[in-house]
Amino acid sequence: MAIEPYRRLLRVPGVRTLLLVGLLARIPSTATGMALTLHVIHSMDAGFVKAGLVTATSTIGMAIGSPLSGRFVDKYGLRPVLITTLAQAVFWSTAWAMPYPVLVVAAFAAGVLALPVFSVIRQCLAAMIPLDQRRSGFSLDSMLVELSYMAGPALAVVGITTAGSGWTMAVVAAGMIGSGTALTVLNPPTRSAEELQAPQARVPRAEWLTPAFIALLGTAAAATFILTASELSLVAAMKHTGQVPWVGLAVAIWCAYSLAGGFIYGGLSRGFSPLLLIALMGALTIPVGLAGADWRWLLLALVPAGVLCAPALSATVDTASRWVPAAARGEAMGYHGTALLIGGATAAPIAGAIIDRFGPGWAFAAAGAVGVLMVLIALPLWRRRPPSAPHPTLHEKAVAGT
Repeated sequence: MAIEPYRRLLRVPGVRTLLLVGLLARIPSTATGMALTLHVIHSMDAGFVKAGLVTATSTIGMAIGSPLSGRFVDKYGLRPVLITTLAQAVFWSTAWAMPYPVLVVAAFAAGVLALPVFSVIRQCLAAMIPLDQRRSGFSLDSMLVELSYMAGPALAVVGITTAGSGWTMAVVAAGMIGSGTALTVLNPPTRSAEELQAPQARVPRAEWLTPAFIALLGTAAAATFILTASELSLVAAMKHTGQVPWVGLAVAIWCAYSLAGGFIYGGLSRGFSPLLLIALMGALTIPVGLAGADWRWLLLALVPAGVLCAPALSATVDTASRWVPAAARGEAMGYHGTALLIGGATAAPIAGAIIDRFGPGWAFAAAGAVGVLMVLIALPLWRRRPPSAPHPTLHEKAVAGT
């Protein structure tokens, strides 16, 4: 591992500013799910089922809206899409006063019109960073996303439990306005200078939305399935043994594993296929439940899979950016974001049911098995790459058998 790849990356004009804006802009977005959940449970006193329904409708809306906003960016550029900032400001400044039925519908609409900060930052990084530096760029971006998820939900918890829903949601609204304004002013490029000089022909979706790309989306969803199910299993294991006060520290340490793994991966001289990384992450998650109930042993058992989290996710983004033509990159990144949402959303009820029925240990095993199974399903499709995809690396040949 070397620090030089990151030094070269941060010397690329505009990259340092884009990464900093991306870090700050994602914090209010990562706070939204927790803010909605605690508002329904704590402020409305409506229970977990109703809270789950609100967050589910919001997630469904985001899953629908992500590729739509990406396609809009491809066609009209970044600034027109950022008008969704106004929709977010309206929703988050008034959500605290909405009756529950109105909140459910409005949460779905706000999800469809969510600020596409995650996919936009990745799309712009792909445009700004030379091809041979993208792995370092997406690794660093994954690390910053990890920091956003460490900060956003925690701030939402503190806000609603101390200041109440009204003030907290007003802060989220202000954060959304700030994020959209910053991206509007910065207006980072969504295509490189070379890509803009190329003939601007329309790219049929069938050219890049191939079985191989769908397999890539499936493995990305499997990665977030593993992460979400593992987090729930860790929290459940600690709750069953009366170690709830240590949950925050345990999750923070687990996130640190991912940060360390992402940093190491971005500094390597060559990358690995996302299939290999996700298969390893799944396989190494399966036996975690055998570590016992003590949270310290669980955290030790999570080290091997934990350090692969950021590398696996960044590898899926890197592969998507290489496989898809620049003219369709926004839509492709939108589908990638949808895949990540689907993986996390489906993991929660499935892992919860396994935890209730069989215990946290079996939920770890099931989470890892899903990742391995998805890779096995993706293997035969991986050979059918889009025509624009580069030749596979030695690591991809070893994994895909090409």
